[in-house]
Amino acid sequence: MTAHLDHTLTGFLANEAHTLSLGEQVAERITAPAVVYLNGQLGAGKTTFSRGFLRARGHAGSVKSPTYTIVEPYEALPGGPVFHMDLYRLSGAGELEYLGLDDYLHAGGLLLVEWPERADGHLPLPTVLITLTPEEKGRHVSLRAADEAVLEGLVI
Repeated sequence: MTAHLDHTLTGFLANEAHTLSLGEQVAERITAPAVVYLNGQLGAGKTTFSRGFLRARGHAGSVKSPTYTIVEPYEALPGGPVFHMDLYRLSGAGELEYLGLDDYLHAGGLLLVEWPERADGHLPLPTVLITLTPEEKGRHVSLRAADEAVLEGLVI
C-alpha cells in the first residue's frame, strides 16, 4: 500500500497549535488531485491536522470530525474541493461505493482520509501518509510522501 512513499520526515508536535501548523504547511505544498491518509488512534490529532489543512486551503468556517456523516465536502475552495472522510464507522469497504467514492475521486480535489485501513484495497494509493501517535503531552508525527517537495521545508 505504501511502497511508493519513498520520502520520510518525523518529528514531535508539542501542542494543538503545532498540529494545526503542520496541517497548514502540508496543504500549502500539496496539489490536487491527491489523497492524504491520516493514521492514529482516537484523539491522536487527525481532525486537528485536517482543520489546519482546510484553513490553509481557504475554508474559514468550523471543521468538525466527519465521524457520523463519514464525508464532509468542502467544495468552494480556491485550490479545488477537499473531501474530509472518516471511515471509522464503516462496516465494510463495500460501503464506499454506496457513499460515492468514485464521484469524490473524479472531482479533481483532495481527499483527507481518517482510518484508511477500514477500506484497505478500495482506496487509491496515498500521495501522503501521516501517522500521529500520542506521546507525553504532544504527539509524534511521521510523514511519508511520494513527492519529496511535499516534505521539503516543513517545520515540525
